[in-house]
Formats: sequence, C-alpha cells, structure tokens
Amino acid sequence: MTRRLEAGPLLVTLGALLLLVSLFLDWFSGEVTAWEAFEVWDLVLFVLALGSIAAGLGLTTQDVNLVDRRFLPAAVTAVAAIVGSQILDPPPAAAGQDPDTGAWLALGSAVVMLAGAVLTFGSVRLAFTVERRDARRRVAAVDARRPADPTTDSHEAAAPPERTAGEQTRARGKDSGTPVTEPVESGSAAGNGPAEKNQD
Repeated sequence: MTRRLEAGPLLVTLGALLLLVSLFLDWFSGEVTAWEAFEVWDLVLFVLALGSIAAGLGLTTQDVNLVDRRFLPAAVTAVAAIVGSQILDPPPAAAGQDPDTGAWLALGSAVVMLAGAVLTFGSVRLAFTVERRDARRRVAAVDARRPADPTTDSHEAAAPPERTAGEQTRARGKDSGTPVTEPVESGSAAGNGPAEKNQD
C-alpha cells in the first residue's frame, strides 16, 4: 500500500508541537515562563498551536477535518507576529530581562510553521511516499550443489535376464560336469529309423 504525505502540513504540525513545549520553558531570564510573563498571549499561543496541529493533521491524513484549512495561514502568521513582538518588546512581568530558551524555541517553531504553510499553500510542493512492506514469505532452502557422481552403490543391482529352458539345462550340466543331451523332438530322424527297417 502506497501513501503520499505532504511535507508542508507535517512541518506545520511539528512547529505547533514545539510551540506548545516552549510555553512551559523559561521565556526570559530569571526563570520566567510564558504562563508567568504573559497575561493573554500565552492562552492565545496555546489555542493557535492546538488549532494548527488539528489543521496540519487533517491536511496530512485527509481523514480528520476538525479545522478548516483556511485557518492555517492566519494562525501561522499570528504566531510569528506574537512571538516576534514579545521577544523585541518583553511584557512588563519580564521587563529588562533577556529572552531565554523558551522564547528562542518559540521563534524557531514559528519559522518552521511559516515554512510549512508556504509549502502547503504555495506553488512548490514537497511530498514523501510511504510504502507498506509485504510480509516476508518463508521459502524452503534450495540445494544448489550438483549431485554426486553416480556409483555402483547409488544404484540398485540389475536382475539377470531370464534364461530359456535350453539355457537352464546347459547351465545345470556345466555345474554337475555331466554331458547334457538336447531333448529330441518328435518326428526326428532317430525316431524314423525302425520304420525304415520294417519297410525293407
């Protein structure tokens, strides 16, 4: 079974997952997370990330249509704008503090989501083809060696040919050492001898 996966929705989904993770990390120095630094933007980013994941999965599998695909470009643009503005102008709760791991991860996730949206809705497409491998079949082993040279041991002994009655009689005479006389056929010259004397 062959399945074609678009790279754009996959990138959007991956970026949205990274954005969710970044919300629980330190956005600013002093161990200030997004939940502590923002008043509303943390919830907005959370909702946008969940919506982007749902839209990306729907475009990838073609089975889940929880969110309209037209939501995706607006969501990705909003994420990039919010993250960029908060890094350039930190909120009052993080005033005077530098961006930390969570903020940079969120910025990277926004870039990934933008790239995915461009591949999804742009004229250039990138896709992967996934094929399911067939179950392996077990095949009996084949002996490729040549058969051994034929020998007398590998063949059955041939039975001797059957003998006629005359051949059997001569064979018995050879074994006993006595002369063997051939059987006299009826009507032979020896049988006609007395008849010829009677005629005289």
